[in-house]
Amino acid sequence: MEKFFKLKENNTTFSTEVMAGVTTFFAMAYIIFVNPSMLSLAGTPDNPMPKGAVFLATIIASAIGTLVMGLFANVPYAQAPGMGLNAFFTFTVCGSLGFKWQQALAMVFLCGLINITITVTKVRKLIIKAIPESIQHAIGGGIGVFIAYIGIKNAGLINFTSDPNTYLLEKSGTVIANSSAVPALVAFNKPGVLLALIGLLIVVVLLILNIRGAIIIGIALTTIIGIPMGVVDLSAIGTSTGIGESFSQLGQTFGVAFGDKGLLSLFSSGANIPLVLITIFAFSLSDTFDTIGTFIGTGRRTGIFSEEDQKALESGSGFKSKMDKALFADSIATSIGALFGTSNTTTYVESAAGIGAGGRTGLTAVVTAVLFIASVFLAPVIGVVPAQATAPALIVVGVMMLSSFKEINWSDLEEAIPAFFASVFMGFCYSISYGIAAGFIFYCVTKICKGKAKEIHPILWVCTGLFIINFVILAIL
Repeated sequence: MEKFFKLKENNTTFSTEVMAGVTTFFAMAYIIFVNPSMLSLAGTPDNPMPKGAVFLATIIASAIGTLVMGLFANVPYAQAPGMGLNAFFTFTVCGSLGFKWQQALAMVFLCGLINITITVTKVRKLIIKAIPESIQHAIGGGIGVFIAYIGIKNAGLINFTSDPNTYLLEKSGTVIANSSAVPALVAFNKPGVLLALIGLLIVVVLLILNIRGAIIIGIALTTIIGIPMGVVDLSAIGTSTGIGESFSQLGQTFGVAFGDKGLLSLFSSGANIPLVLITIFAFSLSDTFDTIGTFIGTGRRTGIFSEEDQKALESGSGFKSKMDKALFADSIATSIGALFGTSNTTTYVESAAGIGAGGRTGLTAVVTAVLFIASVFLAPVIGVVPAQATAPALIVVGVMMLSSFKEINWSDLEEAIPAFFASVFMGFCYSISYGIAAGFIFYCVTKICKGKAKEIHPILWVCTGLFIINFVILAIL
């Protein structure tokens, strides 16, 4: 174990890695339940996407992708179908554009192949090398803003008020409000909100006192406190999970991406090819930069990707650096997920919770993967851990990551403006890739205004152009 994962070399221990893996799992376990609910809306009454199959596909894709990340790359990152990407799959690709869910899975599989290609050909590596250091620090702090916002949102500490006639209610039940929606702090008069505040207080106190395993202890204590408060429902334990039915449904999604209703029908009409290619491009762009942002934001500050590793990334060939291996592990996960029947699998920003708990090696990822596998049979038990128990962990980890901001010269607008948009927009837009896009665009704008266009790396020009094209495409769609 020590020799394989190099625990001492990474200044960690077996017990720390195990606690970190458990922390990461519970921070992202919601995807096991949310993803099937989301993707089941992608079908039609006569062609439904089976919820049980997606439940298993979510677990399988997460477990395989995370195992590869841990065993091949030896880094503490977990993978699962990405939030945002599953919404794009459901409401845009299948809803607005009218593609069948089988065809959408085929596009996700092709997106995975593109990600593998750009990783093997070192395109991803070149993109990372081209990102200015100030933007990299901004991404690190921005990840902190983003993950803390996820925690605040999951804790139920804020709500939004929309004026009459300023929102759209879709057939799926989704409410889309415009910018008149105003965020506000909720009243502290509901058990769930009070539990989240108690959990946040517990985690903060444990961390300030340097208690080992503070985050996972906080999650456990908050869950226990939630039982008498009525937030945790123990009656769910022991109820039927429908595992047998889920396995029978898996045959309806496994491999359909290649069938008559999937890949074979995707390019049957020449008129649809431009739209198909545009959609695959949108999938791939968001997936690629979500991952790059997560690696830069969490790996740089914590030392998971050391300076030696970053030099190996820049000058080495093959998969000699951990970053190379991690990018490859991430790239194959999307195609694996599509094969079983789920949307894009990506590296989860919630991995920062486990990293904040001390995770530094692939053993953290392996523990998380094992828990994903166990969740096939323990879903009711895992489901009793409320969002209010894991939300405080995300908030405090976000606070830890804000230290990256100190490396930015905020008094210099040439550096501060791109950094602001790259970081704060992650939270505002609820998207890592859109935050990076805003940072790239304003970096180019500031350099042009200062007559320093020659300082912009050619790859940064290309990436910025691709982001602008993507926004135009989304506006048209």
